[in-house]
Amino acid sequence: MDALKEVHTDDNASRAEGQVDAGHDRMPESLRGFSQVEITELNAKLVRKMDLVILPTIGILYILNYIDRQNLAAAKLQGITDDLHMTTQHFATAVSILFVGYLPFQIPSNLLITKISRPGMYICCAVIIWGTISAATAAVKSYGELLAVRTILGVAEAVFFPGAIYYLSAWYTKKELGKRIAALYIAQQVGNAFGGLFAAAVFQLDGRHGIRGWQWLFIIEGSATVGIGIICACIMPEFPHNARLLKPLERDLAVWRIESEAGAAEGTENESVLKGFGKALSDPKLILLIMCNMLSQAQGSIANYFPTLVASLNFSSTVSLLLTAPPYVLAGIVYYGLMFYSDRKNTVYPMILICISIACIMYIIPMTTLNVGARYFSMMILPFASVGPQLLLYKTINLHLARPTSKRAAASALVNAIGGTSNIWASYLYYAPPQFFAAFGTLMGCALLFAATITFYRWLVLRENRRLDSGNPAEIAKVIKGGVTEEMVQLGWRYEMY
Repeated sequence: MDALKEVHTDDNASRAEGQVDAGHDRMPESLRGFSQVEITELNAKLVRKMDLVILPTIGILYILNYIDRQNLAAAKLQGITDDLHMTTQHFATAVSILFVGYLPFQIPSNLLITKISRPGMYICCAVIIWGTISAATAAVKSYGELLAVRTILGVAEAVFFPGAIYYLSAWYTKKELGKRIAALYIAQQVGNAFGGLFAAAVFQLDGRHGIRGWQWLFIIEGSATVGIGIICACIMPEFPHNARLLKPLERDLAVWRIESEAGAAEGTENESVLKGFGKALSDPKLILLIMCNMLSQAQGSIANYFPTLVASLNFSSTVSLLLTAPPYVLAGIVYYGLMFYSDRKNTVYPMILICISIACIMYIIPMTTLNVGARYFSMMILPFASVGPQLLLYKTINLHLARPTSKRAAASALVNAIGGTSNIWASYLYYAPPQFFAAFGTLMGCALLFAATITFYRWLVLRENRRLDSGNPAEIAKVIKGGVTEEMVQLGWRYEMY
């Protein structure tokens, strides 16, 4: 038990990015002859190589993921509701039904990805499939056909987001992960921003060859997704332990730097998928994180209706699409700033509260004034204030529920799947423009409840840290029962960032 009494370093004094602990007893033989300075240099080169290959590939795919998912919101401005004889309620159902397929399939997909030797190929095959389905949306002739296609599209897209988050956490350390998750969300904002601009351009083809503008949108963007998915399948690397991208020495370093933080990594752990899933379900922290993400996803539902919100300012459909770009560009910049600060200071909790506070003020503005300038100002701020906490939550999930790896994969999918159910009911809130009282009032209530829930979560993990610090075997046993592995305790692991 003496190993359990190790004194750990302060939460806010974690290793800087690019540094590793060369004295750790997990170090592979191939690295033992290198000095700390040499290992730091090797690590910096490794991270650069990862960033040059992994981030652009994942980022491009996420841009396509979000563009394909948000096409329907843009198509509404070009007459899809008229052509398919849809009411406002029909359109809300068409938006929300994607999540009926999307949410439940995330969990088995993320459990499966832990046992697949080529996760990059698996993700890219899903990209090709959803691109094909998205392009096929142009052929729908009725509301019922649109619902069927949207449901199948959700199933195909279920692979990507939780799989991408898990994939990144298999490659990057706790001091690196935040900025890489930010890069993923920045790609999302690029998709949102330029998706609107691209849609405005594509809509100029309206009527060409007897094809409506919204049909051209699905055809062009779906076909592009298929082509890029095929290219990315040849580029995306495997897990660190079997990545052909890396030399043998780099593979050893890539695995060791992850294992030195929380124990056995992908390819070195024998925990069964079902056992990891069971451990995720038995962790009380998971329930709180699911609740937090459900409330945060409800706030993020504005993305599904953002063109409609901007259109309530009474601009033309083309101008409305163009005006959706600046808020998303700003959001991308803020996301990087948030996660850079989070990684640098090893903190999350106060930043979540700041975003929630800003969002609450922004929800009040469109409900209380019809002034175009004030309303557009709130719309400039809302994307980053409403969605920003999600980045910090995903960082928390992958670091606080880190091991076993199958548990991390299951937890990430469960939080995203169950939390994402709020997208279904939130789709029915966006009515009665221009003030959208039901939508903004509900989102403000979600934000306040989110603040209360994450504060309780903070109290819980700080209590667990006190038990670990006590050195009392009985107290430490309670922490292990609550979801921390014995190996993590021996490594001096703690719940950080809160």
